[in-house]
Parts: sequence; structure tokens; C-alpha cells
Amino acid sequence: MRVTERLSSTTVRDRQRRADGRGRTADGSASDGPSCPGSLIVVSNREPYRHEYEDDAPEPAAGSPGSDGNPPTGTDGGSRSMTGERSITVDEPTGGLTAGLDPVVQRTDGTWIAWGDGDADFDVTDDRNCVAVPPDQEAYTLHRLELSDEAVDCYYYGFSNRVLWPLCHGFPDLIEHRSNDFEWYRTVNEQFAEAVADHATADSVIWIQDYHLALAPRMIRQSIPSGATVAHFWHIPWPTPGTFRHCPVGGQILEGLLGNDIVGFHVGRYADRFLECVDRFLPDATVNRARRTIRYDGRTIRVVATPMGVDAESYDRDARSTDPGRLSALFEEYGIPRETTLGLGLDRLDYSKGIPERLAALERFFERNPGWRGEFTFLQKATPSRTEIETYQQYGELVRSEVERINRRFGTGGWRPIVYTEDVLPRADICALYRRADVMVVSPLVDGMNLVAQEYVAASVDGNGALLLSDRTGAHERLGSHALTIDPTDSDGFAAQLGYAVSMSPYERRRRMNTLRQRVFDGDLESWMATQFDWIRRVHDGSDSEDTNTDTDPDSRESTPPV
Repeated sequence: MRVTERLSSTTVRDRQRRADGRGRTADGSASDGPSCPGSLIVVSNREPYRHEYEDDAPEPAAGSPGSDGNPPTGTDGGSRSMTGERSITVDEPTGGLTAGLDPVVQRTDGTWIAWGDGDADFDVTDDRNCVAVPPDQEAYTLHRLELSDEAVDCYYYGFSNRVLWPLCHGFPDLIEHRSNDFEWYRTVNEQFAEAVADHATADSVIWIQDYHLALAPRMIRQSIPSGATVAHFWHIPWPTPGTFRHCPVGGQILEGLLGNDIVGFHVGRYADRFLECVDRFLPDATVNRARRTIRYDGRTIRVVATPMGVDAESYDRDARSTDPGRLSALFEEYGIPRETTLGLGLDRLDYSKGIPERLAALERFFERNPGWRGEFTFLQKATPSRTEIETYQQYGELVRSEVERINRRFGTGGWRPIVYTEDVLPRADICALYRRADVMVVSPLVDGMNLVAQEYVAASVDGNGALLLSDRTGAHERLGSHALTIDPTDSDGFAAQLGYAVSMSPYERRRRMNTLRQRVFDGDLESWMATQFDWIRRVHDGSDSEDTNTDTDPDSRESTPPV
């Protein structure tokens, strides 16, 4: 979502005054919701808000910040001058992590530390690189870190996404070892740790997100007051020990993560794999698999499994408010017959998402079901991702070529079996498509959770959609019994389930969807946050111990083994 605002020197000065480590103005108040037991500091690679100059804005005068075409350095903070007023857009980056956590941090009046990658990011921050966000509420403080081009290439496109991403998703053959990548990964993790130390107090809860910051917990632990709590949620899968051994610095990754008090995963099998890796590769660690605890370096680390949900009520609300005229315009824009039976896929162009396998299943479906040619259209919305990495470039080319080939094979003058787009679609359009889709296909080869499946269910307000769901997603543990389960690599079985989905009776559709909706609403984002803070509170207050009765454990409400 983009909001256009006018940036002036007065605006910058006001935001400096409000970016005081709390963000919310004196008359603001947090809304009801899960409460953090201390002052919350979220640490993530991606920022929840990005400030960018509009494309048609005038260029800064020669010698002024940004005049070389590069992002402003941010070294002079709010003291930099500007030549008049410039139009700035405030962008909320897409993605389940930032979209899910932003309302939580707003409620907790906290601090968020992230890499600032917008070209106007450091023209709105104060001399500590902080700014109050969101623009219309200023509910919390965003502390931005400035990274050089080399740091981004090595830390993000390098070690994070050429080593850890393929490793954790079970693609060791795609791991790329490049010189300097890990050293930059370490350096950037140190920068994040230093930023945390600037904000942390003995009452702080530092909550680190995902695989970009595996070394940071140990660094943070060494630089903050002893009373602070450090927790980490790993949003992607964790590999088996047999795959993890391919990590060139596996021991350092594990040691870094054991700087946490709590390490969280979406589902139990990933938590158990993590314990197995620690047991195998860190001889000095004592692992209690039954209780999911690790004793290391004089401390006890708790490992938990808590499936993340979505803001189900907001997707329900947005779907109900969809404009039929806008949906008709979308169909016309993409050449989709108005009365077609609609299938939908919504993915990043990532090799873990199984898009070529999905296309193969669609081809098999049209081979076996000629009566559905011209009657069923599959809309695949794909988002290019990490295009600086050759593997991703090749993957995108493969997907596009397969779509073209299948359309040539089955398409007619007025109908394409697969409508493919990489256009950026606003959330309103996405919710309209969720509501309209007769079949949603979520078929990753592996996925830590997959929030798209839950978004679709929440937006299926008419109760007449069907969800095809890969058994290799974390979401399958919650939704698999009433979704149509697929093995994404089994084209025949996949095609058969697709055929069943489009032919399912209205009663069966509603029966399945009603149960799916109940589970998505019961396990929504707020429920996930409440469970997270239950665990954090126990550690923060000192009430957690290995002797805790398992009947009262917060994650006993989830389908995970007792701790």
C-alpha cells in the first residue's frame, strides 16, 4: 500500500521529536490485543515502512543528498537540507512477516529495527536514524540501519539467500559459496546487535525474526542488560541434520541461535529437527528432546512450535467490501471469461514454491478433462523475487516459458488455460480474487507455514471455494484435514484433486470451507501473538523451568508434542 505525503523540513523536525524510542504521541493509546511482558524491540531484515521519492519528483540540486542517484547516506540525519518540498510515497512492503507484525508493534508501542532500503528513508529520520511510524498514527519507533551495496549483496543476496535459504528448504545443490559473504553476514548481524543495545533496557523483550539474523542473538546477549529477554522466530523450515551438514559454518549458526532464551518454529517437526542438529553438531550442548530444551553455555534455551496465523478479520472485511465493478475490470484486463470457473495461484517466483510442478499438473488436468477446456481458467499471479541471483532468473524464465507452451497447446482464440501476470496488485484486488476463486492452489515443494492459504480461507466469505494444499507446508498441519491434500510432485494425483475440486458439490464445498474458516479464525494472528507472549512472559518473569507441568504449556493448544 502506498500513501503519498509532502515532506518538508518541518515534517522532518516533527518526526525527530516523536521518534523518542516510544513513537506514540501522548494522547495515543494501544488497542486491545496481546500484551508484551516488557518493552518490545522487534528486529528484522525487512522494514515495515519504506520512504521513497516519487518518480516524477524533481531531482535534488547538485551536491545535495541523493544527487548521485544513490540512496542518501543518512550520516547527517535530520540536519540535511532539501531544495523545497518533495513528494514522498510511504510504502508498506508486501510479505506475511512485516504485514503480520506491524499491528502487533503498534499495539505494544515498541521499537522496530530493520534495514532501511528506501531512497528517501534517511531523509525522514533523526540523527539516530529513527522515525515514528506509521505516518498517520506514529505508534512506534522505526530504527533504520544503512547498509552499503556490498553489504546487501553479500549479507542478503549472498549468505542469507544463496546459503541459508536453499539449505533450509532442502536444496543443498543450490547452495553457492562465495568469498566474503559470511563475513559480511557477520558484520551486518553485528550492526543489528549494536542497534539493539542502543534501545535495550533490563525490561526489554528483543524479538528477532527469521534467518537473516542467525548470529545476532549471541551478539545481543553479550551487550544488553541481563534482565532482558531474547527470543527468535524462525519463519522458514529447519533442515534435517543430513542437509544441515552442508552448511559451511553450521556450528556458528547454531551457537548464534543459542544466544536466545526462546527459539520458535511454526510446526513441531522443524523444532525437533533443530534439536537434532544441536545434539549432533554441538557436543557441549545438552538436549532434552522430550521437553524441547537445550542447556548450553550455562543457560537453558526453550524451543517451541507455534503456527503463525493471519489477520483473518481484516481479510474477511476486505473481501466483503469488494467492488464487483473492479472485479469485472480485472477480468477484462486479463482476458478472463466472466463466467469461467476460476483457479488461483499467488506466489513469489521462488524455486521452493513449486510453480513448474503446478503447471505440469494443470497440463495433465486439461489432457484428461477436455470438457473443462474453455470452462476453467487458472490465474497465476507471480511476484519476481531476488532477481539478482541467477537461480531465480532461470526459474522465472522456466515458469514463463511453460505458461506459454501450455497456452499454445490448449488455448483458443478467446480463451487461455493459464493467465499469468507479474503485475503488482493492491490488496483490494487480491481479496476480490480470493473471494471469486473457485479453487485456490497452494503447492510449495516446502514451506515453513504459508500464509496465502490462510488468507484465502479468511477471504472466502461466501463459503464456496476449495483449497488445494501441499502436504509439505506448515499450514497443512492446521488445514489439511478439510483442504484437498496434494503432493506437489505427483502430477497425476495433483490433477485428480484439481478435477475433484472443480466438480465438488456445493454442500461439500461449504462443509469443508466452514471448518477451514473456523480454524483460521481460531488460530489467527492475535492468537499466535498471545501464544508467543505467553512463552516470552514465562521466561521474562522467571517462571519457566524444565519442571513445568506440560498441561499448562502455552503451545499445548497447538498440535505439537508436549514439552
